[in-house]
Amino acid sequence: MTVRLLDFYADWCGPCDAQDPILEELAADYGDVEFEKIDVEADQATVSDYEVQSLPTVVVENDDGIVDQFVGVTQRPEIEDALERAGA
Repeated sequence: MTVRLLDFYADWCGPCDAQDPILEELAADYGDVEFEKIDVEADQATVSDYEVQSLPTVVVENDDGIVDQFVGVTQRPEIEDALERAGA
């Protein structure tokens, strides 16, 4: 099963900068998870598909669909829990 983490961000978003180190640590520890950064300014179609309204937004999904979605700076344990539930 494929597990993906989508990081919706914008260059001007301060909280997005605060989220980055947490996601970088997770990416290093979860090599089997696909991590994707989505610039909300450049990819409006994906933003619309996921109904993202606030930044940062982190979506954890697998082949069955969205497992969890976090809005605002989210700490590692919450994201890690979602990754585990997704099958990582």
